[in-house]
Amino acid sequence: MTELHIHLDGSLRPETVWELAKEQNIPFEAENMAGLRTLLQAPVPCGSLSEYLSRFALPVACLQEEYALERAVRELTEDLAGEGQTCAEIRFAPKLHLQKGLSQEQVIRAAIRGAEQGMKHVPSIRVGLLLCCMRGEGAENEGQNMETIDLASDFQNGGVVCGVDLAGAEEVYDTGLFRNLFLRADRYGLKRTIHAGEADGPDSVRKALDMGAMRIGHGISAAKDESLMRELADRRIPLEVCITSNVQTKGVPSLQDHPIRRLYEAGVRVTLNTDNRTVSDTTLAKEISLAKSAFGFTDRELEQMERYAAEGTFLA
Repeated sequence: MTELHIHLDGSLRPETVWELAKEQNIPFEAENMAGLRTLLQAPVPCGSLSEYLSRFALPVACLQEEYALERAVRELTEDLAGEGQTCAEIRFAPKLHLQKGLSQEQVIRAAIRGAEQGMKHVPSIRVGLLLCCMRGEGAENEGQNMETIDLASDFQNGGVVCGVDLAGAEEVYDTGLFRNLFLRADRYGLKRTIHAGEADGPDSVRKALDMGAMRIGHGISAAKDESLMRELADRRIPLEVCITSNVQTKGVPSLQDHPIRRLYEAGVRVTLNTDNRTVSDTTLAKEISLAKSAFGFTDRELEQMERYAAEGTFLA
């Protein structure tokens, strides 16, 4: 199985968060593992996107040292392999891990070491790292994003860093504001995906395509635009769909309203993903089961989605 959309900071083992927080003297309000899981997992139903995003604060705080980043990537690689995955892309934003003085380069090198250790321990899986730029404003954010793109270029021939992404509040920061960033990525020949069409409408997906996106993170609002669905299908652009988290973040009003079936039947290259394994308390196997039970996807259709994912990966 292949998965294209997994956020590192949303997919840490709760036991690891507990140990890292204790080691680093990071306070958290939980007396036992059950309490910690409540802090890390979004409630069902989830009240808002803000409530969902609040679950990332503690894991990000724990991932400000090289050994912690290395461990987290290694363990996630092993967990994915243990569930039968053979190819996966793990994404994170280097700029979010600088609070204790690390450089972006140190962050990336630590993540690479973790991926390499995980693949050495479990050779059945190939893992790539996607470096996320973050939506935001101001010269500092722009400079950090440009540095992320430059470093992705520096590392792209090493076999682990496989591309770049743009993440963050798309409903606040229009996708088109980051055109220059992706012109730079294009000059470097970087493979790129862009979060679009989850919290914002179809226009954000169009702008991502105009900026050279080779895949779209989520992209579910494309179902509101027939011509956009045709363009996605004609251009063979995969959508990294994450059913459970789309419902939790209010990307769709309810599970029944999710447009995954409509997108698939329109010929769009839909792929199934977890987004945040711990925050959404899910696995790829759970997402596959949900696609079957809630939307009636057959084994044959799910095999087609797997082919879309395998063909869409940025790993060589």
